[in-house]
Order: sequence, then structure tokens, then C-alpha cells
Amino acid sequence: MIKYKIASLIAIALICWNTTAQNCSQYYPMVEGSSFEYTVYNKKGKTDGVIAYTVTDVRTNGDSATATMQMNMKDGKGKQQYAMDYDFTCENGIIKIDYESLFPQQMMEQFGEDVEITMSGTDVELPANLSVGQELKDANVDVAMDMGMMKMDIAVKTINRKIEKKETITTPAGTFDCLVLYSESITKMPMGGGKKAYPSRVWLADGVGMVKQISYNPKGNVDSTSELTAFSK
Repeated sequence: MIKYKIASLIAIALICWNTTAQNCSQYYPMVEGSSFEYTVYNKKGKTDGVIAYTVTDVRTNGDSATATMQMNMKDGKGKQQYAMDYDFTCENGIIKIDYESLFPQQMMEQFGEDVEITMSGTDVELPANLSVGQELKDANVDVAMDMGMMKMDIAVKTINRKIEKKETITTPAGTFDCLVLYSESITKMPMGGGKKAYPSRVWLADGVGMVKQISYNPKGNVDSTSELTAFSK
């Protein structure tokens, strides 16, 4: 089950982002102390967890800006699952998420000191200005785990990233005019895990960021839905 947890977490992280430089993108406000809360629902519509994000630090250096995002994930019963920090950087009109920071230290510690974990990949990129029909760069993360008697490699690649359309949607946090970003995550796992594609759609609102996300299984059926349930800045 460990390998499936890792692959799922990386795939979500490659799709979801929540902030960036205020002067770099109209869709991602960067204000220290801003907070975002998302409720995750399973395919039956029942609450599966709550993910809370807070912008804890904003740093500028010339034309470059970096923000640190703190994430806390709880399950449907309110039990803490993971906590992690990761960085966003905006430079030359491109927002980047450091792929190395997408892997929670808390999860790595669960494997023990004898497990060697190495990562490689490309940062997730998002142009400062988005428009319908725009195609975005692919992203990928590869995780290699050496457990002594056993080695395990997991690869997640996000492809076919494209702004599909404009759409107005309503969540518990309000009504938002959004752009819809479609993408597919290709997950490759060992020991019979195979190679599967998981489509998703993300609704992005001006001045807020991600408002809603729907993840689909390889057959195209809804697997989970995340909605913005609280927001402050």
C-alpha cells in the first residue's frame, strides 16, 4: 500500500497549487497569512478529508518572488495525516513549484533511517497569464527507494495540460468565474502496478487560485472532488 500512497500524493501535488506572486499572476494572490481550506469528497460524495493551506512566508529578490506554503491534511474523521511545506517561485512570468518539496518529510520518516530515497524530475510550471486554448508544459517526478533487500521506483508524469474553457461555479466559499485546466497524470508503479492515466480538471479563479478539482479514474469516472470551503487573505 505504501507505493500507492506515494503515487497518489505526488499526482495530487503536481496538479494542485494555491498561490504565487501577486505581481506575477492574476490568478494567485500572494499575501503572507492567506489561508485556503479544501474539503475532499470521495466518488460517493462523502467527505474523505480536509486540506488546509497557509502562506507562511513571502520573499522577493529583484524580479523574482518566492512563497512558502504550509499544508495540513486530515482524513474524514479529522485525524492528522500529513503536514508539509513547499515553495513557489515566480520569475520571468513563469510560476514554478519545486518538485523536491512535493514529497512530505513526514512520509519519508515513516520508512525508517535505513531506506534511501532519491528524487528527480521537473518543476511544475504555470505561465503568469492564462487564456482558453493555451497549452502548458508537462511535469514529472521520479522517486527511487532503496530498502536494501528491495528497490522500488515510482514515476508520475503530468501531461496534456490545457486551458479548456471559462466557467462560473459555486462552492461553499462563494461563486467564482473560473478558467478550467485539464491534465492527465500518468502513474507508473512496480510489482504489477502498471502504467495508468488519471485525468483531472482544476477550476482557477482570479485572485483566489484553485476553487475546485475533479480527479477521474483511468476509465473516466469521477474518483474524487475537492472544493474550496474557506478562504481568507
